[in-house]
Amino acid sequence: MALTLYVDTDRWRAHQRSVAADFPELVPVCKGNGYGFGHDRLAEEIKLLGTDTLAVGTTYEAAAMKDRFAGDLLVLTPYRRTEEPVPLPYRVVRSASSVDGVYGLHGARVVVEVMSSMKRHGVTGSDLGKLRAAIEDVQLEGFAIHLPLDRTDGTDAVEEVIGWMDRLRAARLPLDTMFVSHLSSVELARLRQQFPQTRFRARIGTRLWLGDHDATEYRGEVLDVTPVVRGDRFGYRQQKASGDGWLAVVSGGTSHGVGLEAPKALHGMTSRAKGVARAGLATVNRNLSPYVWDGKQRWFAEPPHMQVSIVFIPAEAQEPKVGDEMKAILRHTTTQPDRVVDR
Repeated sequence: MALTLYVDTDRWRAHQRSVAADFPELVPVCKGNGYGFGHDRLAEEIKLLGTDTLAVGTTYEAAAMKDRFAGDLLVLTPYRRTEEPVPLPYRVVRSASSVDGVYGLHGARVVVEVMSSMKRHGVTGSDLGKLRAAIEDVQLEGFAIHLPLDRTDGTDAVEEVIGWMDRLRAARLPLDTMFVSHLSSVELARLRQQFPQTRFRARIGTRLWLGDHDATEYRGEVLDVTPVVRGDRFGYRQQKASGDGWLAVVSGGTSHGVGLEAPKALHGMTSRAKGVARAGLATVNRNLSPYVWDGKQRWFAEPPHMQVSIVFIPAEAQEPKVGDEMKAILRHTTTQPDRVVDR
């Protein structure tokens, strides 16, 4: 009675090793739900990789990971003076995205984030003069730049980093270490060649844990199967069955993240048309489930419940049986499986 994440362990770890080989001095990222695997499991994998630093999202995650990982912990969320204090050891490195944030971290180990074309947070070029005085009160561990995933304007990610390296050098700020996100190994090699005295460290989460899509698979267990004919009423809202077939009760509901979907950026007319079509179907209670049966993704019979979903299987498909498992196409970062099984 479980929503299970199955892992082809050898393949998954081989992918991790290939990423680590492509990105020397890798900083793995473990945040949120642990990319579907959980923090305990990723802490074990990071130990196998042998990295000395782990990046987490928040101070609360750092507090939870400090007993699981013995190396340095880099908190990615920038420090704010108004934040709730969380007791953390000195090996925790804080991020700062403002001069005031650096001053507020007196005596701490600090990475200063610069403002990239993401325009999310970071110090700007006009802050650099004041920043030089502020870093005298902290142990500066380096600078960081978080780059966008897509560059629709045709600009070069490496050139953006070089621009910041030039600004920092002109401001007479130390360029010993630069943490980067969303660069390819080829782009990183270009930077290392141009700035041989700087240590570039790639912070990687999604590509490391989820880069090999075929290494993992979610499956929900079929708990009950009820035959229905067209017009039969069922469920909380007593809707009518749209045709002959079966109602399959499958493990996985809203508490697991089933039925939850993050907003997506739509590019081009085709993807926009599909979005409009999905919205139109939803208005008549037609929502595609993540569950795949007999080679096709099947429709929810009704909105998912807290721990199970009811899926309509039409009569022309193979009849599901109690104990069968249905593949589920789920987003790792929003899914909480009941268990992770290695195979």
